[in-house]
Amino acid sequence: MSKVLQLRSERAELNTKLQALAKIEAEGGSLNAEQLTEFTSLETQIADLSAKITRAEAAEKAAALAAVPVDEGAQGAQSPPAGRVEGPFTPKPVPGMKAGQMVRLLAAAQGNQQVAAQMAKDGNFPVDVHMALSTVTPGAGGVLVPTNMAAEVIEALRPVAVLRRMGVTSLPLVNGNLTMPRITGNTVVTYIGTETDIPVTGMTFGDTKLSAKKAAALVPVSNDLIRVQGVNPRADAIAANDLVTSMGLSQDLHFIRSDGSGDLPKGLRHWAIPQHVVPAPSTATPTLQQIDLFLGGLMLRIESANVVMNSCGWLMNPRTLRWLQSLRDGNGNKAYPEIEQTLLKGYPVGLTNQIPVNLGDDGDESEIYFVNFADMMIGEDMDIILDFSKEAAYQVGGQWVSSFQRDQTLVRAIARHDFGPRHVECIAVGIGVKWGAGM
Repeated sequence: MSKVLQLRSERAELNTKLQALAKIEAEGGSLNAEQLTEFTSLETQIADLSAKITRAEAAEKAAALAAVPVDEGAQGAQSPPAGRVEGPFTPKPVPGMKAGQMVRLLAAAQGNQQVAAQMAKDGNFPVDVHMALSTVTPGAGGVLVPTNMAAEVIEALRPVAVLRRMGVTSLPLVNGNLTMPRITGNTVVTYIGTETDIPVTGMTFGDTKLSAKKAAALVPVSNDLIRVQGVNPRADAIAANDLVTSMGLSQDLHFIRSDGSGDLPKGLRHWAIPQHVVPAPSTATPTLQQIDLFLGGLMLRIESANVVMNSCGWLMNPRTLRWLQSLRDGNGNKAYPEIEQTLLKGYPVGLTNQIPVNLGDDGDESEIYFVNFADMMIGEDMDIILDFSKEAAYQVGGQWVSSFQRDQTLVRAIARHDFGPRHVECIAVGIGVKWGAGM
């Protein structure tokens, strides 16, 4: 461990003790003489460590600037023999791995962050995991995941949540709210004759308001996995995946199709204006010309709104894409060969089973979305709350399961976020899609 990281870790431990004393007065109590002396001593030690850290950082920087490669001598740098690749090598970090380590340690410590921090220190976990656990704050009976870990979890969600993968913009929610102004009407410039009054024009504005909605996931984690000692990449990856999968699938479900009622966010389907909701050809086996006109019509709705098309893409159920992939023209050639590269009419396709295939009166319809994803926003409160229990029960398919009997620890993850577009004209929805219903 570098000297700087060691000093930072010592300072974090002292700060924890200092905050505990400060909390006594914050809650209306008073410090006795011994506690006041300890408080003053902690202040002095923290100040001394901060000065040492500054000097150690300067020394490390100077050492790095003065370093000479080991293969460099009087004759200059010596190249390695052809065909040989030299190390040492640093493994590429896996998104969500440190968050998974934090979940595993907190679960083993039953949510006690100080015990988890000591376990991280004794188990040779990365220093930033130890420091995060040392300074993490309890809230409402749970543990608030620090911002750096929360950002890592959100990054790990991208492969799971198709909307994030398609390039939706993520923004912080300050105090749980965000208002984004948007232009709803532009000025108009026209030509006039000589000695003619210039017509008055103006702009109109609107707002997209995001307010934090609470999303929760209950994740059973095997106690055998929690008992794995030390840093184990496979165990940590499983813990991270357990944490993010349910959250990612829930976000897709609500950000795509939720109607915004009650405590739910409003999804793409209900943000779309009526003019941009287009019925598909009514037959289950339309002609290629009908399909092409329908898909082109969805694209035209976005183009007619003067949307920059660089970040557009499709969302659909896998059933729909596989049916389009099987289409042939009159010569037997694939109608949309670019589907092999997960493209349709030149734009990327996101597949998700969170778009149903059992809509409509006969339960055989689905939907297709064409969206400018750069204009979509996910507002996020970066604090994720984790709670742990080895005794609680949970339901699976209507059946109650005892975590104690199954030798599991339940991890409850709660996050706060909302979803909305800057411009509602950037969403087009095809409804009544029966293609592939017989596959």
